[in-house]
Amino acid sequence: MERRVRVLVAKPGLDGHDRGAKVIARALRDAGMEVIYTGLRQTPDQIVQAAIQEDVDVVAISILSGAHNHIFPKVVKLLKAENAYDDTLVIGGGVIPDEDIPGLKESGIAEIFTPGTTTQTIIDYINGNLKR
Repeated sequence: MERRVRVLVAKPGLDGHDRGAKVIARALRDAGMEVIYTGLRQTPDQIVQAAIQEDVDVVAISILSGAHNHIFPKVVKLLKAENAYDDTLVIGGGVIPDEDIPGLKESGIAEIFTPGTTTQTIIDYINGNLKR
């Protein structure tokens, strides 16, 4: 039996709007993936520890607060420190200005999905870019 893709949907920072994260979580689940949702207000360390404990293939970070330039690279840095980055696809989404996306990708975020991206686009990206 093939292992289902395991995705951690994480909602860091102080913003309390998680509708988009829940929509993504449900779409990924409906696509056959196993989804773990962290809930609101997670720290980068909590996200990385959850990713390791749950042995996920994907960390999907959703943020609306504008702290993406700080939090996304911090998650990547902590995953690398735990030797978990090389096996984990890290993607991000939310209200993220276009000019910030190249820097986030350089920091190790594989892809950024902004408002208007279809859930099928995200599902296809995950299925086509898993690291395992």
